[in-house]
This record gives sequence, structure tokens and C-alpha cells, in this order.
Amino acid sequence: MYKKLIINHFDYETRVALLEDGTIAELFIERRDDADIAGNIYKGRVQRVLPGMQAAFVDIGLEQAAFLYVDDIIDDSSHDFEPFLMNENGDNEEFDEKQIGPSPVLSNRKYHIEDMISEGQEILVHVSKSPIGTKGARVTNYISLPGRFLVLMPNTNHIGVSRRIVDEVERNRLKDIVQSLRTSPFGYIIRTACEGIQQDKIANEMIFLKNLWDNIQARYKNAPAPSLLHKELNVSLRAVRDLLTHEADKLIIDSQLVYGSVLAFLDGFMPSLKESVELYDGTEPIFDAFNLEGDISRALKRKVWLKSGGYIIIEQTEALTAVDVNTGRYVGKHNLEETILKTNLDAVKEIAYQLRLRDIGGIIIIDFIDMEKKANQEKVYNSLIEALKKDRSKTHVLPMSEMGLIQMTRKRVRQSLSRTLCEPCCYCDGEGYLLSKKSICFMLYREILREYKEMGGSKITLQVNPEIAELLHGEENHLIFRLEKEINKQIIIYPNPQYHMEQFDIFEIMKE
Repeated sequence: MYKKLIINHFDYETRVALLEDGTIAELFIERRDDADIAGNIYKGRVQRVLPGMQAAFVDIGLEQAAFLYVDDIIDDSSHDFEPFLMNENGDNEEFDEKQIGPSPVLSNRKYHIEDMISEGQEILVHVSKSPIGTKGARVTNYISLPGRFLVLMPNTNHIGVSRRIVDEVERNRLKDIVQSLRTSPFGYIIRTACEGIQQDKIANEMIFLKNLWDNIQARYKNAPAPSLLHKELNVSLRAVRDLLTHEADKLIIDSQLVYGSVLAFLDGFMPSLKESVELYDGTEPIFDAFNLEGDISRALKRKVWLKSGGYIIIEQTEALTAVDVNTGRYVGKHNLEETILKTNLDAVKEIAYQLRLRDIGGIIIIDFIDMEKKANQEKVYNSLIEALKKDRSKTHVLPMSEMGLIQMTRKRVRQSLSRTLCEPCCYCDGEGYLLSKKSICFMLYREILREYKEMGGSKITLQVNPEIAELLHGEENHLIFRLEKEINKQIIIYPNPQYHMEQFDIFEIMKE
């Protein structure tokens, strides 16, 4: 599979697209006022400790306080606690490079948050999740500093290896190198990009990461709380660091400024990759040249059509995302069960693709079309597991229920694509529905009945949206006739193009 990274940059926005065989697979967007602060390290001050939630709110200098859970606080009595689940050989088979932090087993701790931190206390925290919607950032006391080949974890002493490095000999070689070069009891994660790298480059990065940690500690001692101590790389350099070696074969940039910064960055990490970087000099916008704008627009739609003629509906809510599969225009060729299976299998590929492109995280419920045969249910489940292997974000999928539902989770670090590019509708305030025109007419009828007794004029003027005015003059004019007869006043309807569909005003006209 041939992969490209496309970077589109101007002063206020940078977009990075990962293309797989010419199709956009992932999209990253960063704006000047963006709230994507994942990876930043702050000196914060504890605002409130909530024993009932075993959590605390920490002021890190943002509009919303950050959320710190008890499992994300280092236990001073157990510094050598391993924050990853190990197998019997001491390797972390399930390690995911993007999943840096304590493991779920920490929930078995016996102590309480009120015994660990107190209000007003200064604390060093690392942002594990950016603010999403009305929720503040999620922070952890476990610090991790990612480099090109390694991730430094100064609060642990474990050496782990990315699960994507499958050669056992290479895994052992890399672990031995890091172990021999370690001068401090720091933990390290060996990233996928480290595969095949020689000892001198690993040594240089270990020195760089240790110096970076020393600088952060020095700034922590002198900086006031709250303060930003370390800022994660911008989206362009993150793409180079995390994607260029193993996820992409070529990088194309449309900005001379970003092109220069990327080359300078590669000089210090991987000079050999500079040949993979190209400055775009086309006349049309770079995303148009690669036909990406249409794909991005489709990724914001709730309905996505499948090649078979079926479709899926994607609904994002505050708590979870629901995906509904429908046969649509597809009628099949032989029997109903085969038609349903074909639609569900087509939907599996599209769902995995859309979750990745839209960067949808959290709880996801997929409602497949009901299948009678257990073998077909297993086939759909296994196909979903296989399709999700392309996703770099960690996923967990439960078997299909008797009702044809699959429950899954996908690691969420930042806002989804729709939350980044869209805002709630100014008409429906994000509800997704408006009152029907007929309902508005009936509401007007009741409102006039309530108010007419307090109006002394002989006429009533009703200002409404033009579509409501047309309905009241046409199909629903019987309501106006009945009102005029009941209240003994003439009703004059004026359309106002500036009015929202549900907006109206009632005025009285005094006698001349």
C-alpha cells in the first residue's frame, strides 16, 4: 500500500492528510486558537479535591480546569510500579505507542485521592486528552516524552517494545541496547520507528530526552502555577515524527516555511528521510489537486452510501456514537439472508474507515441488520476486527449480541473531525430537529388565543417566516378564518425573510 502525507498550511490553519493508495485515511487539523493541547506538560495548582469522585480539578491556565483521576497520580510509596500489563516474559505484547499512561489495573489501589493531594498544592501534569466539548482536559501525573525512536517515562523503570515490532530477535536487541545505555532509572518505550536503528542513534535520542526532562524539572522549580512547561510539537512535525517512516512513503508540503522547518527537523533525527519530502509547486490548492475536499465534506455527513447500494447512518451524541446499517437500494440477487450479509460486510469496511477518518472515539454502538445464522454473525464480527487493524488508535470490540449490536470503544485523545470543523446549528441549537411548519401554525393559533384579550386594537398583525406565511394563507388558512371569527378581530399576516422558521411576533393595531 502506497502512502503519502499531504500538508496544507497557511497562517491560521494547518491540515495534514494521510493518503492510502490515493484515498484519505486520516486528517489532522491545527488552528491558532485550537484546543488540541494533548502532550503538553504544565505546572498546575489543585483547585478542588472531590473524594466522592476520587478525582480533582487542576488549574493549568486554561478557561476550563483539567480533570485528574486518582489512578493518574503517582504513588510516592511505589515509584517502581509498572504502568503497563506484562506477559509472562516481561514483554508488553499489548502496548500501543499512542496509549501512554497507567493501565486499568491501577483501579485496584487501596488509597484515596484526599490522602495523596490537597487543594492549593502545585503539581506537574501531562495532558492525556485535550478538552472535548464542555469537558476540560484530562491530565495525568505520569509524564511521557515521545521522541522519534523512544518514549521516555521518567516515573517508571520499565523498558517496553512496540507490539508492531514482531521479530523476537530485534525486540531483544533493542531492549538490550536501551538497558545498557540507561544511566538513570527511567522507563523507555521502544517505538516502531526504532526497528533496525543502530545504537549510536538510540544513544543520541536517550541523551536528548533526558536533557529535555531535566529542563522541564528546572522550569518547574522556578515557574509560577499555572504555567506551560513543555509544548508538544505542532501538527506538521508530529506527522513527520510519527508517520513518515512507517506510515508514509512521501511527504508533500505546499508551504515554503513548513518545508524548511520539516527539513531542519529531519536534520536532527533522520537526514535520510529528507529525500522523501517534496515542496508542492502546483497552481491549484494542494487538497484540490489530490481530490481531498470532497472526501472531507462527505466525512461530515450523517448518511454514508455503500458501494452495494446500502447506507450507514452515523449519529454522534455526548455519551456515545451510534451507527445504523440499512439495505437502502440494495435488493440482492438470491435470498434475504445473503442480501443482509452482503450489506453488513460492505458496512464493516466503511464503518472502520469512517471511524478512523472522522477520529470518532469513546463508546460506539453498531446496529447491524439482523442475521439469522450464527456463522454470518461471526463473519461480520471477524471482518470488523480485521478492518480495524489499520487503525492506529486502540480499539476494543465485543462480540455481536443477540440483537445484532456490536459494542466497541476507540481511544479518544482529541475532538472528532465534526467537532473540530462544525458547530451546533444556530436554528436547532444542535438538536437536529425543528418544529414542523404545521406545528408552528397551531402554536400561533394558541398564542393568539392567549393574548387577544389584552389587545385593545381592532386588528392583529402577525409577522412570521415567509414559509409559515405561505402556509397560513394557503393550506392552513382555516385556522385564520376560525381565529377571526372567534376573537372578532382581523388578522393580517406579514412575511419577514429575516425571521427564523420558529420565530414570530404578534402586534395589535389600534382603531383609527
